[in-house]
Amino acid sequence: MEQKPVVEKIPEGGITSPQGFQSAGVCCGIKNNTNSKKDLAMIFSEEPAAAAGVFTRNLFQAAPVIISRERINNAIQAIVINSGNANACVGKAGYQDALEMGTITSQKMNVPEESILIASTGPIGQRLPMEKVREGIAAVSSELTPSPEGGDLAAQAILTTDTTIKKAAYRSWIGERPFVVGGMAKGSGMICPDMATMLAYITTDLGVDRLMLQEAFGEAASRSFNLISVDGDTSTNDMAVVLANGSSGLVIERENSGYELFCHILREICRDLAYQIIYDGEGATKVISLTVKGAPGYAEAKKIARAVLNSLLVKTAFFGEDANWGRIFAAMGYAGVPFDPHKVDLYMGSCKVASGGHNIDFNEKEVLSILQNKEVFITIDLGIGTEEIVAWGNDLSYEYVTINSEYLT
Repeated sequence: MEQKPVVEKIPEGGITSPQGFQSAGVCCGIKNNTNSKKDLAMIFSEEPAAAAGVFTRNLFQAAPVIISRERINNAIQAIVINSGNANACVGKAGYQDALEMGTITSQKMNVPEESILIASTGPIGQRLPMEKVREGIAAVSSELTPSPEGGDLAAQAILTTDTTIKKAAYRSWIGERPFVVGGMAKGSGMICPDMATMLAYITTDLGVDRLMLQEAFGEAASRSFNLISVDGDTSTNDMAVVLANGSSGLVIERENSGYELFCHILREICRDLAYQIIYDGEGATKVISLTVKGAPGYAEAKKIARAVLNSLLVKTAFFGEDANWGRIFAAMGYAGVPFDPHKVDLYMGSCKVASGGHNIDFNEKEVLSILQNKEVFITIDLGIGTEEIVAWGNDLSYEYVTINSEYLT
């Protein structure tokens, strides 16, 4: 039997765990009426890094997304990120402000301007307070560190309505030589990504060809960030980026075993970060772990999962711990996927609640006990194919409404 690759999760690891990366986060006063919350972060690669990214498909795209999409094919050395303001839908001024963020970073770090990516997150339709941003970039560039603390500060500085930082890192070996993949993310609401998530950043000290990196990252995103939904809303600022700087001295090729190992770890860290986003969903009391199996393909399974996880009736049923499985079937039926309703089985936890597309007797007390858990496992078996995916979502609570009805105030 072939031995599985040895992969270990690094306790408290994050964006600076791979060699040759530094980061920091500072408070520069972008967030409303406060000088205590960190709101500007930087990730810096000591060597030019190959980069790959996935970006929102929303037609309203924030200026930083437009610029970063244009630069992603370049060798990248820095990413500068602000929270508290999306820099979206403010016209040409917003584009110039985003460019200026790159210019200032270039001057402070003495690296080419085209090697800098920019990101923003926060309320839409407000101009960035550039005086504060300039001061923040000067401060954060002087505080960069490869320490875990630097990674944590950066992870704090990109938060908006999040209640906790989101980070992870994994170590593995090619032969006797180690390499690391680390990352951080933010996101709690406005989460139903289409090509990316709110903000996610991955670093590795492997050397990886850019085209190979893009292919691997696109696949990892499709199996992680693109399979989560808090509220069914795709952001103007969605962005996920991976940097590979080669500082470990290891270079992987498609033909060697290192490529498959890297792809495995990349999927693992992306799913780890995606799950952390769902676990911290705005006002959520439940994580809905939805397996769609027996589907004809990935696209069909994803459509089914999204229809179910985005259904307000499904979400409220889980919030109320109500075994109203008919709402799941109803959402499946309008997903736009052809299937045979008479072949569909539905499980809540290990308990089958519907078979062949119709009701059956089941243990209601057992199902109620399942629905009272923080994480509720649901399985839909379409019975018509071999594709299987796991997607994650949340319930819809009173607290979600409160958070989003007071977002600007």
